[in-house]
Amino acid sequence: MESGSALLPHQFGPLQGIRIISSGTIIAQPFAAALAAEMGAEVVQVERPGVGDAVWRNIEFPIQGDNGRAVAAGWVQDRRNTFHVTLDLSTSQGKDMFLGLLTQADIWMESSIPGTYTGWGLDDATILAANPGLVITHVSGYGQGGHPDYLGRASYDFIGQGFGGLMNLTGFPEPDPPVRAAPWTGDYITALYCLWSTLAGYINTQRTGKGQVIDLAQYEAIHRILAGTMVAYYELGLNRERSGNAGGIIQPYDTYQAADGWVNIAALGGPFNRICEVLGLDPSDEKWQSASHTPDTPQWYEFDAIMRGWVEERTVQEVVATLNAAQVGCSIIMTPRDMAEDPHYEARNVHIEWEDVGLGKTVKGTGVFPKFSDTPGQVWRGSVPLGHDNDLVFQRLLGLSQTEITQLREQGVI
Repeated sequence: MESGSALLPHQFGPLQGIRIISSGTIIAQPFAAALAAEMGAEVVQVERPGVGDAVWRNIEFPIQGDNGRAVAAGWVQDRRNTFHVTLDLSTSQGKDMFLGLLTQADIWMESSIPGTYTGWGLDDATILAANPGLVITHVSGYGQGGHPDYLGRASYDFIGQGFGGLMNLTGFPEPDPPVRAAPWTGDYITALYCLWSTLAGYINTQRTGKGQVIDLAQYEAIHRILAGTMVAYYELGLNRERSGNAGGIIQPYDTYQAADGWVNIAALGGPFNRICEVLGLDPSDEKWQSASHTPDTPQWYEFDAIMRGWVEERTVQEVVATLNAAQVGCSIIMTPRDMAEDPHYEARNVHIEWEDVGLGKTVKGTGVFPKFSDTPGQVWRGSVPLGHDNDLVFQRLLGLSQTEITQLREQGVI
């Protein structure tokens, strides 16, 4: 990225100097770009004129702004620091302008049904010919290649969780139904895969000078985090099923109901001995040691009953204080109110305020992490309205005049 064409008001973070063009919708791919923007990358988000990313911009807890606009809470949280432009890529002018942006970028990431960009004359070969050092990341539900019956299917977070195998493991055993991991966990997992793989590609380009194309299927990103599920199937014939919150083969490793709420408790090895002492049990007794790792035995159920009885007789705060004092893993199941009022969240500055342009007011939400000692990320601007940065981006990166931009707007190209 040439300094004279920089869009950011100032440079910061470990990704400063990297320019990303993002043209996906909803969560999975745009959130990857937004995370990069919080770490100093210059991110230009391309949306459709007059429509934009209407679903994610407007659904899920809309907030009324001081300027009369309503913007969804998820959009306010996840679309900070990005420059938003509009382009109709189905027009020849829009395609040429988009290609012009890509020639000045380090990374292009998008999410669509395979073949969408090729239909606009923006196939990978054409783009890499224009910018041989570009890293291209395609995010789709089922991938760019594979069985033809799958490639054109629509996919969302919910669908990816089902096809990727996550929903089969979340929730309680039959006859209870499978449960999605919330909120939008499949999309956020895909976003993290999108960002780390794209940056891996970028690092390789720095060594070789050659760009490449990354094919990220949402269901594969979800499938990859199922730990040993598939090894257990292939090697042991185990068709793993839902088991609720319990660890299954060890205890205590579950949620427990206190007198006024819920906690989760986990104690393995040394902590198990300490929790025995808290419960008034002899940790050297083989009966209790066996109870920690032999499911469906009398001692297993006896220990579980003692554990649950002890928790039920106490408040959440009493349980948490007592077990943490004994160096046993235990936490309240935190609600948004709990997290907003918790002293550790406050001490680490987890929640911050920033100015949201879309709402025309100061908002408060989750900050930027992880924390870098020398090049920390930051929020320099909140979310913005559709096409907010058209003039800035198209003038500075494409050299268009104000008159040309006005004409393009009137023609519906931007």
